[in-house]
Amino acid sequence: MTISETNKRNGRAWTMLLLAGIFEIGYALSVAASKAFTILNWSVATVVFFLLTLYALSAALRTIDVGIGYAVWAGIGSVGAAVLGSMVLDQPLTPIQAFWLAVIIAGVVWLKLADSARLQANRHAASS
Repeated sequence: MTISETNKRNGRAWTMLLLAGIFEIGYALSVAASKAFTILNWSVATVVFFLLTLYALSAALRTIDVGIGYAVWAGIGSVGAAVLGSMVLDQPLTPIQAFWLAVIIAGVVWLKLADSARLQANRHAASS
């Protein structure tokens, strides 16, 4: 596989992981809005988002290491659910919670950067 093909595959995997995180946010918000699955429309949305997030995550994990992928997916889902939950569902978000959510975001960014560095090192080793 050429470097261009590897970059394309890696880019698609990270795109799928981002989509999986977005679907995870939809899943979390739908679960909350379904009021313990007593509201039909939200309950159906919950099932749809659940299936979408699992599909997108599994597609991403074909390329991305499971430890990195799962951490990024969970980080996107938890931060997104907390932020949007405060906006859409009127759930409180305190400054200290916002701080720790920022820490999660920083961790996700560093994981992505670390994965990129590892991939670059593997490519360099393979071409030597």
